[in-house]
Amino acid sequence: MKQCHFKITGKVQGVWFRATAQKEAERLGLKGIIQNMSDGSVEATLQGAQEELVQFKDWCHKGSDAAKPEHVEMTPQEAGEKFEGITVH
Repeated sequence: MKQCHFKITGKVQGVWFRATAQKEAERLGLKGIIQNMSDGSVEATLQGAQEELVQFKDWCHKGSDAAKPEHVEMTPQEAGEKFEGITVH
């Protein structure tokens, strides 16, 4: 199991980005946290197989129908506590 932190900037708040990101992460079998940040970005900490984490990153470049992501950053992390599902804040 791998863990990565994602930071997505652009028009990603108020456009159903987190809800559709949750569905995509669940479809890929990922677990973790997705949340809005005060700077207007969305961040996620997700755990799963490397291939699925990369697929999630690729999805983030498109996002929800109304989203306009400008930059997607994916940073590997040391795996912390094991997540049980996807939590959205």
